Amino acid sequence: MKKIIALLIIAALAGYLLFWPVPIEPVAWQAPEAPKLEGRYASNSALANITTLALGEGSGPEDVAIDKEGSLYVGYDDGRIVRFNSEGKEPDLIANTQGRPLGLDFDPEGNLIVADGYKGLLSISPSGAIMPLSTTLDGIDYGFTDDVDADSNGVLYFTDASSKFGPAMKARDDVLEHGGHGRLIRYDPAREHAELLLDGLQFANGVALSKEEDFVLVNETGSYQIVRYWLKGEKAGTHDVFFENLPGIPDGISSNGDGTFWVALFSPRNALLDALSDKPLLRKVAFRLPQFLQPQPVHYSFVLGLNEQGDVTHNLQYNGDGAFAPITSVEQHGETLYLGSLTEPRFAAYQLGAPEGREETAQ
Repeated sequence: MKKIIALLIIAALAGYLLFWPVPIEPVAWQAPEAPKLEGRYASNSALANITTLALGEGSGPEDVAIDKEGSLYVGYDDGRIVRFNSEGKEPDLIANTQGRPLGLDFDPEGNLIVADGYKGLLSISPSGAIMPLSTTLDGIDYGFTDDVDADSNGVLYFTDASSKFGPAMKARDDVLEHGGHGRLIRYDPAREHAELLLDGLQFANGVALSKEEDFVLVNETGSYQIVRYWLKGEKAGTHDVFFENLPGIPDGISSNGDGTFWVALFSPRNALLDALSDKPLLRKVAFRLPQFLQPQPVHYSFVLGLNEQGDVTHNLQYNGDGAFAPITSVEQHGETLYLGSLTEPRFAAYQLGAPEGREETAQ
C-alpha cells in the first residue's frame, strides 16, 4: 500500500511539473557562453567604497535623476517620487504616481519624465503636477514602461520592457519565456505622437542617447546585449548590436554626456539559466518549481563603463558582505556615480577613482 501511495505522489508531482498551466510559452534560443570574470572583467572590490543614503520609510529606488541644481530624485516602490536636496535639507515628496516609477529623466524644460511600470510615460512639472503622456502604441498597451531618456529637443526615447508581462508578473517571466515582447519607442510631446523604433526585443530595459544624439542604445536584458538604433547619418533607421555577450544581466544604462555609457548589471550571469536556454520544456518545469528552487540572481555589485566605440573603460565590482545590489541604474554627476536599486531601502554614491573602503550614512 505504501508503494502505491508513493507512486501516486510521484505521478501527481510529475504531472504538476510537466502539465500544470503556466503563463509562459518558452522559446528555444542559444545563450552564448558567459565570459569569465577575468581580464577586462576581472573581479575587484571597487564598489566596496560607496556611500549609501537611506530612503527612510520606503525602498526600491530603481533610478536616480539629477536636476540642474544637483538635487537627487528617486522613485519608491509605492509610487512616491522624493527629492534629496543638494543643500542637505530633509528630503521632500514631489509627487506620487500611484504606480511604480522606474526610469527617470529631466527634459529641457525641467519637467521630470517618468517611465512608470503601470502608468506608462508621465511628465511631472516642477510644481508636482502629473500629466500622462503616452500609454499605448498601435493598439498595444504598454505592459511594462521601464526607462526613458530625453534628447536636447525634448523628444523622449523609452522602453516598453514587455507588452505581455507587466511589473506584477515580474521581469523573470519575460526572461524565462524569451518571447521578444520588448519595444523601443520614440515620443514627441510637441506632436503628442508615439512611434515604434524597434520591437521583438528580449525585455527592453535601460535606454541612453549618445553624446551627439546620433544613436540610442537599449539594453536587452534577456539576451545579455546592448542594441544600437541609428538616428542620424547613412544608417538612420537601422539597428545593430553595440555590445554582445555581457558578463552579467543588463538593467539600466545612461550616458554621462561626454562619451561614456554606464551599464548597471543586475547580477552576474546564471549558469543554470543559460544552460536551459535551448530547453523550453525544462524552463516550463523550472517555472513550476518553488521560487527558491528557480534560477536566482547573485547578490553582487557590478557596473561597466563603455565608450561610444563599445570598448570597456571601467569595471567596478564588489562581492563582499553588505554589497549594494542589485544595481539597476547608474547616473554620473561630476565625479560621482549615483547607483539605484530595484529592492534596496537606499541608494548609493561612488566617487570615481576613490580608494577601497566603505561608508554608511543615513538621511
